[in-house]
Amino acid sequence: FIDTFPAGTLSGAPKVRAMQLISEIEPHNRGAYGGCIGFIGLNGELNQAITIRTFVSRNNELWFQAGGGIVARSQDEYELQEVNNKLGALKKAIDLAVNLKN
Repeated sequence: FIDTFPAGTLSGAPKVRAMQLISEIEPHNRGAYGGCIGFIGLNGELNQAITIRTFVSRNNELWFQAGGGIVARSQDEYELQEVNNKLGALKKAIDLAVNLKN
């Protein structure tokens, strides 16, 4: 099970080399990002999801992250905008939640 994560769509291919490069380039580990969360119901059904665009709360801090799909023909500006759009949606969810509380 552990060998299947992070999903190839979040790491790249070939996976082993992509993970080596990520380890060399990224200054910190990805935490829950790219992993999996799920549950097994009392009826035995399994439900799982890859943890992208996911909030993690730890020690009264809220963490979230996003990524973009980098390929050979990617353009830096567009990839950065994609990440910012995803983060913007998460920020909007926080703002909506704060407004519900108030």
